[in-house]
Amino acid sequence: MWNDTPVPDFILTGLTDSEEIQLVLSVLFLLIYLVTVLGNVGMIMIIHLDVQLHTPMYFFLRHLSFLDLCYSNVIMPKTLGNLVTSKKSISFTGCFTQMYFFILFGGAECFLLSSMAYDRYVAICHPLQYPVIMCSRLCSSLLTGTYMIGFMDSSVNVICMSRLHFCKSIVIHHFFCDTSPILALSCEDTFYTEIMAFIFAGSTLMVSLITVSLSYMSIFCTILKIDSTLGKQKAFSTCASHLLGVIIFYSTVIFTYLKPTKSYSLGKDQVASVFYTIVIPMLNPLIYSLRNKEVKNAFSRVMQKRGGSKVLRKQ
Repeated sequence: MWNDTPVPDFILTGLTDSEEIQLVLSVLFLLIYLVTVLGNVGMIMIIHLDVQLHTPMYFFLRHLSFLDLCYSNVIMPKTLGNLVTSKKSISFTGCFTQMYFFILFGGAECFLLSSMAYDRYVAICHPLQYPVIMCSRLCSSLLTGTYMIGFMDSSVNVICMSRLHFCKSIVIHHFFCDTSPILALSCEDTFYTEIMAFIFAGSTLMVSLITVSLSYMSIFCTILKIDSTLGKQKAFSTCASHLLGVIIFYSTVIFTYLKPTKSYSLGKDQVASVFYTIVIPMLNPLIYSLRNKEVKNAFSRVMQKRGGSKVLRKQ
């Protein structure tokens, strides 16, 4: 128990107390982290190096890989450190810094996914006007808006929560600094803080989810009007990867955050948190590369160019 300043370090309980399970999780999470870094860096490099991928769709996909990379780096290093060492503390400043960037990148990813859905809507429903509508100016504006939304969400949440007094405990029952377990430590009434967080997080999720839903409703209606089966398959394949990524991301985030803090469940919420903070950043580059012929072909072209340049250097 404590109620005086300066605020002591918080303690992250992590996922389990068992040393054997911690060892298994540390190896598993390290492998996931390496795949995440390699996959997202590889996706960024391929899109950057291959001129044929310099289109609005891959412009957004490159920034999605960047967000996933940042998102993972906010959570994974500290989580891995806590799994392999007995010291599980995190400073007050460090905790709120982690939470700030976690919300920033999470909110930005929501609107980036909705921007990608709008891009697919224009590509399928208005293919002739696509180059005019999805110009570089609109893409840059959508990207700027994406980061501004994330910045606004994280700033409001962290400012509101940092003004609370924490006196119940220093133990955070989670593996990273998330809003719900930190609010549970406050000795003040957190109702208004919860309302503010719910309004901003809820509006971000709902606006982006409505945009995605309306875009895909229009896409499906357009696909159904196509006469040939091959045409339908080709049209659907252009948005299948994004749709899969959207379903995985939004389902876990909505399950975790669009509910009152009092209904926070340690086991279920931690499992969901592991999925969208650790697993999804790894899955996204795999989904968009393994299910995308253009990315595979671009990878082959980049490798051939590198192989050709090596031959020329030897000669």
